[in-house]
Amino acid sequence: MKRKLAFLYALGLSLCTLAQGWPAGYGGVMLQGFYWDSFDDSQWIVLEKKANDFSGYFDLVWVPQSGKAAATKSMGYDPLYYFNQNSSFGTEAELRSMITTFKNKQIGTIADVVINHHGTNNGWFGFPAEVYKGVTYQNLSTDVCADDDGGAAATEARKTGAQLSLNNDDGEGWGGMRDLDHKSSNVQKIVKAYENYLLNDLGYAGFRYDMVKGFAASHVGNYNTAANVTYSVGEFWDGNANTVKAWIDGTGKRSAAFDFAFRYTVRDAINQNNWSVLNGSRTTGINVDNGAYKQYAVTFVENHDVQDRGTTSGYTPDPIRKDTLAANAYLLAMPGTPCVFYTHYLAYPKEIKAMIDARKLAGVTNTSSYQNYRSSTGYYANVVTGTNGNLLVVVGSNANQLIVPTSRYTKLLSGYHYAYYLTNDAETPWADKASGAYEGDNLKVKLTAVSANAGAKLVYTTNGATPTASSVQVASGTEITLPEGETTLKVALLAGGVVGKVITRSYKIAATAPYTPEIIRVYVNTDQVGWNSYVNYHSWGGTHTATSWPGDKVTSKTILNGKTWFYKDYTLTKADDYVNFVFNIGTASNASANQTVDIERVKKTSYFEVASTKDNGKFTVNNVTSVVTGIGGVETDAQQSKADKYYYTLSGQRLTGTPTQRGVYIHAGKKIVVK
Repeated sequence: MKRKLAFLYALGLSLCTLAQGWPAGYGGVMLQGFYWDSFDDSQWIVLEKKANDFSGYFDLVWVPQSGKAAATKSMGYDPLYYFNQNSSFGTEAELRSMITTFKNKQIGTIADVVINHHGTNNGWFGFPAEVYKGVTYQNLSTDVCADDDGGAAATEARKTGAQLSLNNDDGEGWGGMRDLDHKSSNVQKIVKAYENYLLNDLGYAGFRYDMVKGFAASHVGNYNTAANVTYSVGEFWDGNANTVKAWIDGTGKRSAAFDFAFRYTVRDAINQNNWSVLNGSRTTGINVDNGAYKQYAVTFVENHDVQDRGTTSGYTPDPIRKDTLAANAYLLAMPGTPCVFYTHYLAYPKEIKAMIDARKLAGVTNTSSYQNYRSSTGYYANVVTGTNGNLLVVVGSNANQLIVPTSRYTKLLSGYHYAYYLTNDAETPWADKASGAYEGDNLKVKLTAVSANAGAKLVYTTNGATPTASSVQVASGTEITLPEGETTLKVALLAGGVVGKVITRSYKIAATAPYTPEIIRVYVNTDQVGWNSYVNYHSWGGTHTATSWPGDKVTSKTILNGKTWFYKDYTLTKADDYVNFVFNIGTASNASANQTVDIERVKKTSYFEVASTKDNGKFTVNNVTSVVTGIGGVETDAQQSKADKYYYTLSGQRLTGTPTQRGVYIHAGKKIVVK
């Protein structure tokens, strides 16, 4: 009997642990698989094709709200249907296929749950009825908060004779749609059925709750208990860590929360070019709390709400405008569950995957502890305790100038304003190239032995076989070359003649495709700051030779959509080429007082507007390409397009001649298909 009681008690503890809003000691990494208006990149069929690329790196992928929305083309934050899963991102069948493919690759899919508010399709209170498994679900006018829309809903209800809930909103109001009363038994019944459908029918792994300031935290706790969900994270948009912690407590610790305090600390360090600001995260980020909250911190540095959306009306962008790699390096080394933003991953896939390799090799989890190693204006360094070793992360403009003792640490990675080191007692091999697809005749991979044994070597195979002491042996720091084709590289540490830990990398190496140099045109409008006669283009990056400060004086102008644009052409010489810019006016001695922030990794014909607002003393810039252009970078002026003799790709890049590869191009204002 005692054994039975002990078993039941242990089972109860296990179930309670499982029902928690986020697992403790979790070493996974999440990807936000969309950005604002990512209707192409985040289609279910597109994301599904990336499953192999994500596998082994992203354990969770948060996708857009998948139900049919009120608008024809929508990001899903105007929900209309719960059980109709045909959205702007694909059909229900495509959604199910993606979720299943992800699951087969050990990737969980996180649903965007938008339940604060709901749309109507028949007046103010005409919610659609839905039937699921023989049961009809429909929000009613009595499910709308009594004070919805600042009293406007009550006024409308009096006009139409509708009856609202007797309860006021128990969170912040929002005037976009009808705010639901989560004290209503009908609302609770619908949400619980909906979440059961998401988890147990569609196959989602967990929830991201939108706009949780709009209703009481206790409702999230109740919904999660009913769903028995393992992964739940709420968007409690607040930079004060204490209020975020209070929300987590309000859920009964049955949900994690996005760590906005962490995000704002990283943003401030970058914007102020003062990396010691990260010291503030010890008191402002919930991921650095040494108590019970690190487990519930989902950290991030940018998302769809703060990204630069061009000229979206009524919207103030707050993106990470520079040092994206350093921001992600810090994010991926620290405790909490990191959530990588999709635009960052699309720009730096190999670098970010290598950082994730280092995090997982060290065994950093959401509850890891850390200590500050160094702090200054030019760099900031922490030692994070992993289950397999201690990871030293250094970020900042002088990150690679910090002298780290080789007697204690071995360098794994370094790049623009960041570096990773691992303590020698980790006793592990390391390969500096992440798994994935590469272009080039050969791929060079540097193998490193992380060991307290100074004579440690490495043994490896390229056919997927487990290395032995008789396999190919090399010294630490050796760079091996892998040929074209698919290679499964396995590397093991060899110390004292004993084969130790083994790591695996899978590469698909393709020969470099012939590339025709392409010309991009970079436009800038400076009406808001009054730079009317010329603009200096200071440019660098990629294969482009950097200009001397303050850059090339540009006077060429054109008028598009009623605005005057300066423009200059640049030639890209390879597929992954790009150019960085700073726009300014003045001479070398005084241009710094009238310059913009950095614009990074421009790869196609683009349009920028210099705004009158400033960020750390520099004018901000909005990318308005999608607003100005008709098709991804081609001028919308009809006469100019028809007279243009050049061919353009759909991404806006101008070819130097007639296209030689199959595809769709723009020429003389028309789409041209080359077969």
